[in-house]
Order: sequence, then C-alpha cells, then structure tokens
Amino acid sequence: MITIQKTAENKLSELPQVSDGSWINVFDPSPLEVEEIYALGIPLDFVTYSLDLDERPRTEKESGATLLLLRIPYYQGDTEDIPYTTVPLGIILCYNYIITVCRYEIPFLKQQIAKSGNFFSTDKRNRFILQILLAIANQYLAAVRVINKKVDQIEDELHKSIQNKEVLELLKYQKSLELLSTALKSNELVFERLQRSRFFATYPEDADLLDDVITENQQAIEMTNIAGNLLSQMMDAFASIISNNQNQVIKVLTSVTIILSLPTLISSFYGMNLALPLQGNNLGYVVIAALSLGVMGLAALLFKKMDWL
Repeated sequence: MITIQKTAENKLSELPQVSDGSWINVFDPSPLEVEEIYALGIPLDFVTYSLDLDERPRTEKESGATLLLLRIPYYQGDTEDIPYTTVPLGIILCYNYIITVCRYEIPFLKQQIAKSGNFFSTDKRNRFILQILLAIANQYLAAVRVINKKVDQIEDELHKSIQNKEVLELLKYQKSLELLSTALKSNELVFERLQRSRFFATYPEDADLLDDVITENQQAIEMTNIAGNLLSQMMDAFASIISNNQNQVIKVLTSVTIILSLPTLISSFYGMNLALPLQGNNLGYVVIAALSLGVMGLAALLFKKMDWL
C-alpha cells in the first residue's frame, strides 16, 4: 500500500499523487506498487532491501538517492513464540521526496505524528527524517516498558506455580529483548556514522536533534540490557523455585506412601500360616489395628519433624 502526504497549513494532508516535497509511505507493496516507486527514479535495490526481513541497518548512496536502513520494533502478539521482533525500515531521500518502505505498517509513526502535530513537516526534509528516527528510538523504549510489565505479571504467577508454562513465557520475552538489543546496537552504528559524516549538520537544530536521537537510542540499549540481565537471573531463580516446589511435593507423596504402607506390612505378617502372638485372642484384631495406627502416628511425627509433611 502507498500513501502520499504533504505538509499544508501546518498539518499533513493526504494527496492523490506524488508532488515535490511529499512523503511517500510504502508498506507491504504489491509488485505493481514496487514498479511505481521504481518509476520515480528510486534504485530498485533500495526498495527490495527495505522489504527483506533479514537486512541489517546501514546507509547507502546510489544514483543521487540516499538510503537509511534501520530496524524497528514490531509487535507480533503475545501468542507468538517471539512477541516483539524487529523488521527493516528503509528511509529514502531522493530528489524532492521522502520515501519510507517497510514490510509492515508502522502504527507508532502515525501516533507520533498525531501527537506532535505540525512538528512533522515535509518542507524540512532533514528535520522530518530526524523526527522519524526519534520516534523509532522512543518506540524501543515503549516496547521495553511493555515487556517489563508483562514479566512482572508472569513473576506474580510464578510464585505459586510448579509448572514450566510461566518459565517458557519468560523465555519468549527474553528472546524479544535479545532481538531488540541487537537491533538497537546496529542502529546506533548508523546514527554515529550520520553524526560523523555531518549529514544533518546544515542547521544547528538538526544536529541537536540527532544528538537527542543518539541519546534516546543509548538509553534504550541500557534499558534493554538491564531488563535482559534481570530476566535471565529471574529465570534461573524461578527454575530453582519450581524444582524446590516439585521436590516438596515428592517428599509429601513419599511420606504418605510410606505411612500407608506400614499397616500393610504389619498385616502381611499375620497373613502367614505360622503361629503368631494374639492369634487366638478375640481382641487380636483390635490390638493389631491399634498397633498399626500407633506406628503410622509415630512415622507421621517423624516425617513432620524432618519437614517432609
């Protein structure tokens, strides 16, 4: 799908066709739409790179166009094996256009534009791109905060659990944090390269905004690393707790099994075809039953003292 927008009267308005100074947002394009973008003079590789889910962040220049390829967080859903992953986003600066290309729609970018109002202006192309970069860094921070909340919820459930379900849930979010951390570090290299090349140094405000982008990205890296380390330690701790809970259950079941087997052991002796004490006594059954109960009581007290019950 292709949407075309341009700043008019301090707000982004949708246009029916491409015009100078417009922002062309492309997500999950059909082959025909890819040809339409290529017809604008954009190198075809820039589009295909942005749609390849395995591409790594970098910058490229070709035929007068510049490609900023970054990875952005993408929420797949809590039911997926990896709830949060990352996907490539291509930002292409070419002639009088700004083109963003991604395999999936970017809802957080729309939300950021709606929140910032006229701060997003296609008339200031460099500033517009920097605002997109800042929105990406902020989205990483938001994703880490959501993951931390999910982990806290699972932690509460783990306190009473003796199953592996919650640990497997934590593993899913650990994978997500690892993917986010890797993408953030790759994005950081691109941002630092842009800073060294002075790509956004034309205006001091743009240079300051790039510094803000790098700062937010570094903060996201630190938060992701801290969350990942805490989650790893938590998983180890709760794995031990689950093991201890299982051991406690096994001890209780073993104790009950031994206690219940004692009357069977005593009665087995009196089932033999031999002369035994109390064999001809009318109260023999009562005495044997009382003896069995007494032995069971003593065993229960012993296991209680050993903290098995």
